Formats: sequence, structure tokens, C-alpha cells
Amino acid sequence: MTATIRTTGSPVPEVAADALVIAIGQGPDGPQLTDGAAAADAALGGTLAQALAALGATGEPEEVTRIPAGGRLAAPVLAAVGVGPLPGDSPGADGSFTDRLRRGAGAAVRALAGQRARSVALAMPASDAEQAEAVALGALLGGYAFGRYRRDRHPDPDLLLLAGGEHQAAVARAQVLAGAVALVRDLVNTAPSDLPPQELADEAQAVAARSGLSAEVLDEAQLAAGGYGGICAVGQGSARPPRLVRLGYEHPRASRTVVFAGKGITFDSGGLSLKPAKAMETMKCDMSGAAAVLGALSAIAALAPAVNVVGYLPLAENMPGGGAQRPSDVITIYGGTTVEVLNTDAEGRLVLADVLARSAQDQPDLLIDVATLTGAQVVALGRRIGAVMANDDAVRAGVVAAARRAGEAMWPMPLPEELRAGLDSKVADLANVAPERDGGMLVAGLFLREFVPDGVRWAHLDIAGPAFNDGEAYGYTPRGATGAAVRTLVQIALDVADGRL
Repeated sequence: MTATIRTTGSPVPEVAADALVIAIGQGPDGPQLTDGAAAADAALGGTLAQALAALGATGEPEEVTRIPAGGRLAAPVLAAVGVGPLPGDSPGADGSFTDRLRRGAGAAVRALAGQRARSVALAMPASDAEQAEAVALGALLGGYAFGRYRRDRHPDPDLLLLAGGEHQAAVARAQVLAGAVALVRDLVNTAPSDLPPQELADEAQAVAARSGLSAEVLDEAQLAAGGYGGICAVGQGSARPPRLVRLGYEHPRASRTVVFAGKGITFDSGGLSLKPAKAMETMKCDMSGAAAVLGALSAIAALAPAVNVVGYLPLAENMPGGGAQRPSDVITIYGGTTVEVLNTDAEGRLVLADVLARSAQDQPDLLIDVATLTGAQVVALGRRIGAVMANDDAVRAGVVAAARRAGEAMWPMPLPEELRAGLDSKVADLANVAPERDGGMLVAGLFLREFVPDGVRWAHLDIAGPAFNDGEAYGYTPRGATGAAVRTLVQIALDVADGRL
């Protein structure tokens, strides 16, 4: 589900909505009022700061305090959300101010939507396009709810941003990005029984048709004939066969090409290397990388940067059926490299290997893969920060910078050469896992690097932690699917178009 947002230039006291959101800063002597809050304060007779302090509000990031407006505002409820230290008070504290605005808007709308507010107006700082986009995007993402399986499904809130007309383009961009993230959240939250490879391929084709993207789908027979040994091997244990989707966006003035590849395991049981039951509960999220590529392509088509973008979605269900691949099987990846499969639960790297090798035909200037690839990523960086590995230091730094500007947390990680020997096989060109567990996230990156076409700049994004939130909601992040990496991929495409990356 995707909320929508409009802008208005109406005075703060006159904005009619179920609730009015203002931002308050975290000062040394208590909450500090921002511009929109100051306008509300004037209508309330100058008592707002005192009332907030009496209720224990501090201005801490994402803290939401609700107070009745008492008939002195058109909105009956005033919601003050903390955004931390205001600019100039404590530079760099708890992230950038823009990011705290984004998170604050999301926290406020999420809290109010949970109370069934049908309309929410935001009088938060939006003095420039960057701030306006941040507030709009945070509000839209915070207003998301997945209701497919609920009888009491309620509508998305109507959002209104108090901002000047000169920021319409920024707000429209936020709507595009939020729509792409919502698409990914919807897909990842869908029960795996309802979204096997064929159905996800169908959804990708539908999105492509709406977005003006080209789309090609290979079925299991075409995959076998084409030599996609990784995808075929991973999918052969399921009664629901694999698919490969190739999406394309072209711009008439583009001179460079980016290829995105996303891991699309629609459910991961681990195969014959079966996962523990508890570990399977969230494995519907193992297609988050493919969903992120799909969402990013839809947004890129709407934003129309001058770059060509190809998206690969290798889709398979990793099941332990009678036809499943076995530990010690040897498979042949697209292009001829043989791999000894020692652990069938290290399957994502196998489907990605096929498409990384296949991308050589697209002659990419930059190749990016994104995947919920390793539990080791969660151990190393936790559940809110993704990892970036690359075959080029400048690319790794550029991707991390793009993620930061997009508002997503990514951290640069190395590819230590001494770990590569662990992938040597006694019977094939490579093994899919190393005998030791040390550096599992990095070893997976080294495996993928083997299939990157010669001379192509490449980065690998491991989003195993941030792709799915099985804890409490926070900021604009709900429980369940998060839509991680969509905004980063879009920003990468924009940066390539601008010559920055």
C-alpha cells in the first residue's frame, strides 16, 4: 500500500487534518521549537514549550508527544516529534539533520496512523528541497501498512506537507521513491505460498508494463538450455520451477550502462542443508534483493536519468524435494565455471553467479548485486546496516556515499585475498563455501567476484540484516519488510548519469 502526499501553503493554524505534526529540537534546557512549531505555539498562546516539557518531551529523535489543540488549531491533535539537536547546536549529532527529519516524520505518521488518523498534516522544517523531500519521504514510508491478509485493513492516511510550491519536484520525487519502496515491502511481506518464482516473474512483467521497461522471462527449460546451472540447481528441489527475469531501461541520451542483479530466493528452506525451523520463519524475505532491483527500476523509469539500466532477477525456491541438489554435487555456472556445492544453504551466490557472468553481454560500466546473502553480515554489522564490498576502492566508496545521501546505512567492507584459498575445491573450479566459518560475509563476496566479467567495476551489497525487521517498528521502518537498498540503487543510477560514480 502506498500513501500519497500533497503540499499546501496555508497557515499552520488553518490546516484541517486529524492531526498536525510539528518538529521540536533537543536543547540543553528542554525542547526547542522549529518554525512550524513556533507558528502553532503562537496560536496556542505561547504555552507549547511549557506544555511539552510538562509532558516529559525532550526533543530526542523520533520521540512523539501528542497534546490536544483545544480548538485553537483547525487540527484537534498536535503531535510534536523530536528531531534531536537543531542545526548549529551540535553538528553531526545522531546523524545529519536531514536524516533526523526523515526519521522523525516517519515516526510521527506511523504513530498517528496506528491511532487511525485518516489525515495528517506536517508543519516540519522544509526550507529547501532537500528538507522537503526528506519530510515527505519519511512521512510516506511511515504511513505504509501491509494489509493483504487482514480483515480490518484500513486505508492509508492522507498526508499534507506545509511547504512552498517551489518544492513540488522534491515532493514528487519522494512519492516516486516511496512507491518503489512500498512495492518491495508488499512483495517481501507476501506469504511465500502466494509468490513462487512464476508469480514474482509475472509481477515483474506487470511492473515493467506500467513503467515502460522492457522485460524478458526465461522458464526452466530455457534456463537449462541456456546454461544457467546455478539457478537450475537451486530450483530443482521445488515443485515450483525457477525463472530468470531481465528488465531494461534505456535513455536516448545515455552513454553508460549500469547492471543491477538481485538475489530472488522466494523461500529458502536451506535445501538438503536444512535450516533450523526458527531460522525459516522470515525466509520469505530471501528475495529482497530481486524485489529491490525491481522497485529501483520502476523508480528509475519515472525519474528518467540519462543512463541505461539493466536489472536481473534470478528467481528460485530452495526446497529439499526429491530432486534437490546434494552436498558434493558439481554444477556448471553460466559461462563454464564449475562449482562444488558443499552446502545447499549457500544458494544465493549460485543464482547470482549465473547473472553476474551473463552481464558481460550487456557491457556494463558498473555492475551491482544486492542480496540477503549471509547471516555473517548480521553478526558483523547488525540488523540496520548493510555491507558493501567491491573490486575497486573508488566504487566501494562511491556506493557507500550514494547510500548515505539516499538515507540508507551501508558500511564498507574488505575482500581479503587470504580468504580466497578457502574456496578452492578438490574436484571443481570452486567450492561454494569455505571449510572455516571465519569471515563468511567476505568469503561470499570473494565467491561472487569470481564471476564478475573482466575489467568491469563491481560492488556487492549484502542486506541480510536491514532487509527485514522482525523487531519493533522504528522511525519510518515498519515491522517486516523494509524495502532496503531501493533508494541506494536509484541514487547509484543517478550518480552514474551525473558522472559522479
